[in-house]
Parts: sequence; C-alpha cells; structure tokens
Amino acid sequence: MSGDVLVYDDDCGFCTWWADYFGRRTDLELVGFSDLTGDQRARLPDDYESCMHLLIDDTVYSCGAAAERTFARADVPPGTRDLTRFLGQFEDYERFRERAYRAIADRRDLWGQFLSKDRPER
Repeated sequence: MSGDVLVYDDDCGFCTWWADYFGRRTDLELVGFSDLTGDQRARLPDDYESCMHLLIDDTVYSCGAAAERTFARADVPPGTRDLTRFLGQFEDYERFRERAYRAIADRRDLWGQFLSKDRPER
C-alpha cells in the first residue's frame, strides 16, 4: 500500500462499484465514509459527504480533482495521465472537470442502476 487513501460514499452502490474498480487497479487504500478515522475526517472539508476525496501525503483532492487523479493513477483509459496534464494547461479545464463530476455524481442513483456494488462487510 502507498498510504494514499480514496475516500468514498460507501452507502452509494455506484460509488462503491467505482471504489472497488480503482482498488483493483491501484495501490490506494479504500475508506468509506462510515469507516473514516478521526484523523482522516479532520482532513476533509466540512461538506465531505458531497463527493469523493483523495488523500495523498498532506494534500486533499476533492470531487473532480480526486476523480481525475484517481483515473490518472489507474491510467484508465490508457493515456489519462498525459491527457489530464495537457488539459490542465487550459484556464477553463478545472471548471469543466468539476461540472462533469457534478453531472455524474448528482445522478448516481440513475447510474447505480447499471453499475452498483454493495458495501463491503465490516
């Protein structure tokens, strides 16, 4: 394990499916909201339950930034690392990334009809 942590909503089947997907393709530790330690929770923003987070060293990436870095880390699809590095040069990219994340996250009940997994047993 790298010590880096992907924090996700483990009450959401769609979110749990994606966490499991990335857990099999990266060395990230997966931690659902219900299993956060006090130290992990203290690092997150007050509204942490509104999106996923990636804890890397002393940095917290949230929402679209967390998704982008997680996809890049897994290199899914191949070339994602290079693509996100390239897109990061453009002023409007961050706004686009966050809007795209919200468009998907705000409809996770719909997407969960197609991709869903029960939360892991504790």
